[in-house]
Amino acid sequence: MTGPSATPATLLRGAAVDYADRVAVTCGDRSLTYARFAERANRLANGLAAAGLSRGDRVAMLGDNCLESLEQIIGLGISGFVRCSLHAHDTPGRHRYLLDLTGSRVLLVQDKYYGPLAAELEGSTVDLVVVLGETPAVPHSVPTVGYEEWLATASPAPPPVELADSDPDVIKFSAGTTGFPKGIVMSVGATMAMGDELALVLPRFDENDRYLAAGPLTHAASMFVYPLLAAGAATVVLPKFDPATFLDVVERERITSTLVVPTMIQMIVDHPDARSRDLSSLRAVMYGAAPITAPTMVKAIALWGNIMFQLYGQSEAVPITVLTPDDHHVDGPEADRRKLASAGRPTPNASVRIIGDGDAELPVGEVGEIVARSPCMMSGIWGDDAAVADRVTADGWVRTRDMGYVSEDGFLYLVDRMEDMIVSGGFNIWPAELESAIAAHPAVREVAVVGTAHPKWGETPVAIVVPREGSTVTEEEIVAWSREHVGSHKKVTLVHFAEELPRTPLGKLLRKRVREQYSGGGQGISGA
Repeated sequence: MTGPSATPATLLRGAAVDYADRVAVTCGDRSLTYARFAERANRLANGLAAAGLSRGDRVAMLGDNCLESLEQIIGLGISGFVRCSLHAHDTPGRHRYLLDLTGSRVLLVQDKYYGPLAAELEGSTVDLVVVLGETPAVPHSVPTVGYEEWLATASPAPPPVELADSDPDVIKFSAGTTGFPKGIVMSVGATMAMGDELALVLPRFDENDRYLAAGPLTHAASMFVYPLLAAGAATVVLPKFDPATFLDVVERERITSTLVVPTMIQMIVDHPDARSRDLSSLRAVMYGAAPITAPTMVKAIALWGNIMFQLYGQSEAVPITVLTPDDHHVDGPEADRRKLASAGRPTPNASVRIIGDGDAELPVGEVGEIVARSPCMMSGIWGDDAAVADRVTADGWVRTRDMGYVSEDGFLYLVDRMEDMIVSGGFNIWPAELESAIAAHPAVREVAVVGTAHPKWGETPVAIVVPREGSTVTEEEIVAWSREHVGSHKKVTLVHFAEELPRTPLGKLLRKRVREQYSGGGQGISGA
C-alpha cells in the first residue's frame, strides 16, 4: 500500500535507494535496475522541462509495449506532465484528433509509427517529436530528435516538482466505438488511490514478485505500476501477446502475477502446450474487461489453480468491484457456482448503486444502471464539461452506462451495456444473456449477439458464431439451443458463422462493427 502521502516522485526516489540493484523492468533480453530506471525516468522528466514544458502540459505516448514504455509512464508521472497514451491500433487521423483534443506539446513515438503520422503533425499543437528507434528523414516543420541522444543530454537528478493530489496525471481515451473518443482525466490523487485500493483486494506485492505486462501498457496493464514500484517488484514487459510466448515467459521468468482479458485466457488454456508448462510460480491472475465463459473458467482453474481475481471498472473509475478466488466456484452448490456470473462485491472504499428513472435507487435484484463512487474515479473529461454532466450524477456518482443488479448477498451482476439492449415484441433482451447461453454449446468457441430490424417484432436477436476448431454446428442447432436455455421469447432467430469476431487489441468486442456487418436483412429460420 502506498500510503496517504505517497506521490509518484516519492515512490521512485524510495525505490531507487531501497532496491537500487534489483531489476525494475525486463523486456526480452534487456533489463534495468531500479537505480538505472530512476535515472532514465528523471532524465525524461528533465528533458521535457528543458524543452520548455511546464507542470500540467500534455505529452502523448505512441508505441508498442517496450522497456521504455514504463520509464515514460513514470517519468511523466513524477514531473507533473500529463500523460496521453495513444492506442497503436488507431489511424494517423485519429492520433491527430487526440493530439489536438489534448493540446499535447510533445510526442514520444516509436519509429514504426512515426512515418505514417508525420504528415498529420503539420499545424498540430506538437512542438517536439522524440523518436524511439531509427529516426527516418520525414519532411515536416516540427523539431524531431532521437530518444536516446535526447535522454543523454538531460539531467539525471530528481526533478524539483511538488505535485498536488488534484493535479491531472493521465488522460485516458474512451474506446470510441460509438463516436470520437473523449479524454477522461485521472488526477494524481486518484492514481495513488487506485494503487492503495488494489493493495487491499489483491495479494500484496513484495520485492520477489514478477508481474507480467501481457496487455498494452497504454491501458489496464499499467494500473499496477505504482504498487510494483512501492514494493521493489519487477515488471516483465511482453511486446505483443500470443499464447505460446505468454507460456514461455511465465515459465522462464517465474512470473507471479499478470492481468489478462477473457479472450487471452481462452487462447492460453486452449494452447496444446499449456498443460506441459510449469506455471507454478503464478499466485494471482487478474482479469476483466469482458465476460468469461464457464467452460473457459473451468479450464483456467484446472491449468493454474484457483488464483483468479476478476476486477470490474472502466476508464472513469477503477477498481469498482472484485471477485476473489473464494467466490470462484466451478463445482458445488448452484448458489456458489452462480457467483461466477457476477462481477463480485465493491472494493473496500468503493460503493455501488443501481438507479432507474430520475436516478432513483432501485430495490435489490432489480435491473437498472450501475453507478459507482470511489476514491479512484475521474476528475473530469478534458475540454468537455457538458460530457461530465452526462457521466456523473448530481451527487457525484459515475454513471457506468452498464446495466445490472445487486443480489441479496451484495454481489454485482452485469446485464449489458445500456445502448446494446434489444427490444423485441415488447421484451427487453440483453445480448450478454444470450451470448452466455450460446457460448456454453460445446461446438461454439465465441459468439456475439446484436439486434436486427424485424417487420413484426421491431427487432430480433442475431448471433454471430465462431465454431470450435474441428467442430460443426448448424443454424438450426444454435436456434434450438438458445430457445432451450433462454426461452422462446428471447431466442436468436438468425445465425451467421464467422472465423473470428472483431475485437480491439485490448480484447473488447467491437459490437458496433458486428452490428454494421451482420444486422442488416434476413428473416432467419421460418417459424423459429
